[in-house]
Amino acid sequence: MLIDTYGRVATDLRVSLTDRCNLRCTYCMPEEGLQWLAKPDLLTDDEIVRLIDIAVRTLGIEEVRFTGGEPLLRPGLAGIVERVAALEPRPQMSLTTNGIGLRRTATALKAAGLDRVNVSLDTLRPDVFKALTRRDRHKDVLEGLEAAREAGLTPVKVNSVLMPGLNDDEAPDLLAWAVEHDYELRFIEQMPLDAQHGWKREGMVTAGDILASLRTRFELTAEGADERGSAPAERWLVDGGPHRVGVIASVTRPFCAACDRTRLTADGQIRTCLFATEETDLRAALRSGAPDEEIARIWRLAMWGKKAGAGLDDPAFVQPDRPMSAIGG
Repeated sequence: MLIDTYGRVATDLRVSLTDRCNLRCTYCMPEEGLQWLAKPDLLTDDEIVRLIDIAVRTLGIEEVRFTGGEPLLRPGLAGIVERVAALEPRPQMSLTTNGIGLRRTATALKAAGLDRVNVSLDTLRPDVFKALTRRDRHKDVLEGLEAAREAGLTPVKVNSVLMPGLNDDEAPDLLAWAVEHDYELRFIEQMPLDAQHGWKREGMVTAGDILASLRTRFELTAEGADERGSAPAERWLVDGGPHRVGVIASVTRPFCAACDRTRLTADGQIRTCLFATEETDLRAALRSGAPDEEIARIWRLAMWGKKAGAGLDDPAFVQPDRPMSAIGG
């Protein structure tokens, strides 16, 4: 079990498979990209599967989410998924992606054992997509979403970040589109995880702003705390259901008290929180020949020291050195 001093138990593991990405989203990284991790620093396929095996067999992990960077850029991704699907007990598996490569990979990933996907899409307008991501790939994302739905990687969830002056007027249109295509839309407040440290709280589109915009066109009925559990998204029924919309308000409505996550970076570091400024090295233990029991002990110790909250509401908040692409969302 991965328990901390506040009684929270981690059952959800986020695994970053690469720090590389084929987009350059303005809220994540600079236009020229970043200094990518050297290949020897990345965990191998065998190391990733071994750590996940320790997590599900010994530490109580029930769900595994593959992230990046962009996880579809990881060579051998389907093989990793297939090997994790064969573990006992078998964890639920999902993947967070920008969707660009889904059209060609969705069927193979489903066959390998992937259960569902989360796809990032911030706008329905190709010109705004190009401005936000610095790439002209809007059509590819839409086609990837369709491929995921047709392959049965459902529910297909769409994650959207609204940015002032770019797409902050699109919330109702995005929800109408998601309902039409049977996707579950989730808005995410912009978080301070950009490599250029340009985030400013006062310029952020808040959960309150998003809900007010949605209510100009839709009737929203809150699901309530019992339905939410430890999920990061507060959810509302849209016009009485069955469709739902979620809002992840990491900044204005933090949900740290119910957090059940542990994170593994692409280079083998344990992070207790997306906003943590400290990491615990598992790669060194792996490569020095440590047995599974020792790796589990190090992991438990790291999680025992997890802080009460992310501290985003603290004026002294220190932004993590790593951007989101290197941590995994």
